[in-house]
Amino acid sequence: MTGRRRRTAVLISGRGSNMAALLDAAADPAYPAEIVLVLSNRPGAGGLARAEAAGIPTRVIDHKAYDGRAAFDAALDAALEEAGIELVVLAGFMRLLTPGFTEKWLGRMINIHPSLLPAFKGVHVHEQALAGGVRFSGCSVHFVTADMDAGPIIGQAVVPVVPGESPDDLAARTLAAEHRLYPAAVALVASGEAALADGRTVYAGDAWTRVTLT
Repeated sequence: MTGRRRRTAVLISGRGSNMAALLDAAADPAYPAEIVLVLSNRPGAGGLARAEAAGIPTRVIDHKAYDGRAAFDAALDAALEEAGIELVVLAGFMRLLTPGFTEKWLGRMINIHPSLLPAFKGVHVHEQALAGGVRFSGCSVHFVTADMDAGPIIGQAVVPVVPGESPDDLAARTLAAEHRLYPAAVALVASGEAALADGRTVYAGDAWTRVTLT
């Protein structure tokens, strides 16, 4: 771990609540990730205004303006390179990325998902959890690979399922856990205390304890 902060981009598609948690953490000069760009594929994403209010440069690359995923990903990659990005953090970024893009950024791009992976991938996660009758759910931070929600896990937070609660109830409590877990996981990757090696996550010392939340 060095004192230099890694230049980080946060990619969003919506309101950016996890982005806001990351911005709060990164406001500390000692935090190892410096958020230098918030980028959205949707011009009206609510998180853009929140980032601008925090003084973070923003950019929109509207996926609807491109003919296919490969063309969009090429534009996205160019924007990240132009900004000198070292770490890409997906925070509610609702686009499937091409294998070529994920391969280029392998080990330098992470995502958060609102379940205890590998359970309940994809969408409608909380409905899946309640329908499955699980007693615990939660959230997971993982390295992004070509397969959706399947990359090596960096950290997880456990959220008990309350009998009779709605998907919205579970989603709200899970989101609160995400806001604790994601800044901790981003810090580990940015500092080099968690890294991707030979298809799995490796940690420096007991760093994994900081991203194992209950």
